[in-house]
Amino acid sequence: MRRTDALIVGGGPAGAAAALVLARGGAGPELFDRSRGERDVVCGGFLGWDALARLRGLGVDPHALGARPIRNLRLLADGKMVEAALPGMAAGLSRRSLDAALLAAAEQAGARVHRGRTARALEVEGVRFDDGEVVCADALFLATGKHELRGAARDLDGRRERPATGLRAALSPRPDLERALAGTIELHLFDEGYAGLLLQEDGSANFCLSVSRARLAREGSPEALVRALAEESPVLRSRLGDVLPLAWEAVAGVPYGWRAQGRRRGLFRLGDQSAVIASLAGDGIAIALASGELAARAYLAGGAGAAGGFQNAFAGRSARPVRLAELIRRSAERAATRRAMMALVGRLPGAARLAARLTRVG
Repeated sequence: MRRTDALIVGGGPAGAAAALVLARGGAGPELFDRSRGERDVVCGGFLGWDALARLRGLGVDPHALGARPIRNLRLLADGKMVEAALPGMAAGLSRRSLDAALLAAAEQAGARVHRGRTARALEVEGVRFDDGEVVCADALFLATGKHELRGAARDLDGRRERPATGLRAALSPRPDLERALAGTIELHLFDEGYAGLLLQEDGSANFCLSVSRARLAREGSPEALVRALAEESPVLRSRLGDVLPLAWEAVAGVPYGWRAQGRRRGLFRLGDQSAVIASLAGDGIAIALASGELAARAYLAGGAGAAGGFQNAFAGRSARPVRLAELIRRSAERAATRRAMMALVGRLPGAARLAARLTRVG
């Protein structure tokens, strides 16, 4: 067993942002990530204007990494299509590129980054890793995304909504996809879920779905679900092309609408461990960056005892955006309210811009 001052579990945007700020503040953080190298994950890809601002503040330039500019939102449902300009310039960038850049910046600032190390459980002595080592620390920054750490799992008791399933695949670069998605994030709304499409730095399209576990079970597999959706939507069928994705990243049990409360000294929950906003709001990366940065600043100012105050303050900060995003998600997943929502945006595109502004946490 050994000790470190600030222990970070998870090397996504939340954990990397915390490591970067802590290292610059002289805290000497250690970050452990289960991945051995760069990889894509289910969540992310869309960087809102608030996420871009936070990245610039951290010294990371997404456009230097090849991020594709996004100016417009396109909604498609039940044979209808509406478009609206976003309130600010956004961007599309793969998590592979974003995570690598943030971790490199954290290492350069002085953080110790351990790759290929999986945290198994939070025990009385500290965090136990897959090789049996136990690391104890004054403060634990938990940035495991939608995955739980035994001994520090999120308290999801009493939730009325069943968790959703998230899926992701990459569509190979094609000229027609480039033309259709240039400068645009496209959301396809359907019963019990929605799909998002945007261009990434290498010309491929990030194709993400959020779907109820019940519908995925009825369809039988991600491939069968996508085939069914393509039958419902000629536009989505044209986006997918002749070959359906064969490789999928998946995460089950996504508890949209959940927010953490500060109940444990020294435990700072970051990213999806702090607040889980509906994916169609597009603020997940901004929440990750904001929570990581704010938690690190709270620790630098008040030590491990600042965890509860940070967590409760972040829960309050994210309350309105998360609740509004949940209302929009539930409306989008039901036919009657979805049609009303599409009609409203069609008549008043400013309603979509207002909703986008009001679902920002950062």
